[in-house]
Amino acid sequence: MLTTARSNRLIAALPEATCRQWLAELSPVEMRLGDVLHESGRAVSDVYFPTTSIVSLLYTLQNGASTEIAVVGNEGIVGISALMGGDSTPNQSVVRRAGRGYRMPAGRLVSELDRAGPAARLLLRYTQALMTQIAQIAACNRHHSLDQRLCRFLLFSLDRQETRELSMTQELICHMLGVRREGVTEAAFAMQQAGLIRYQRGHISVVDRAALEARSCECYAVIRKEYDRLLSREPAPGIAAPDTPRARWACCP
Repeated sequence: MLTTARSNRLIAALPEATCRQWLAELSPVEMRLGDVLHESGRAVSDVYFPTTSIVSLLYTLQNGASTEIAVVGNEGIVGISALMGGDSTPNQSVVRRAGRGYRMPAGRLVSELDRAGPAARLLLRYTQALMTQIAQIAACNRHHSLDQRLCRFLLFSLDRQETRELSMTQELICHMLGVRREGVTEAAFAMQQAGLIRYQRGHISVVDRAALEARSCECYAVIRKEYDRLLSREPAPGIAAPDTPRARWACCP
């Protein structure tokens, strides 16, 4: 699939003059499955704008256990902590769906925030949406069943790609959700029996998205609504809106 930097919806939502400036400073990158873009506790030197890739923000404990605290795809930016002035990030950024994206020096983003123009306001709205996602996932992991969390996890993946075919192993899902393999096996089997998905080794086909949404907890809808409220905009000039009922939501293809 042919993509450009404007395939990232945050870039496409920039004022046109700013967008042209950014395009001159963005470098295309291939993001391979498992690539670590940022390490916990280290300075963020570059930020990334996924187009066809998906990146997980992971928090890892001292005993090595980790869980996904947020996911970023073609709606956003990886490395937003560079804007916060702390010089480093407390989490790890890991590619969980291989694809393409664009890279920019973090200092360029900081200078944009210092100008306090329309682009800075867009970045701040995105930061608020991401904070909502992190907080909601924390509550979800504490209070909702593995079955509900798996539905939310799959829906987040669907929202950031153009197909209902998901390539992911049980090992990857366990790592992202911070749960045991047996639990994922049981939940995936139940969803397959209910006709929501078809699951084969390393591959999930979503059969009934509406039923998947109904089976998920409220966390998915809460996060989606907040992204919609903060980031939905008319397409940039020359960029066609996606031909889908969810085109209005900045995070959903």
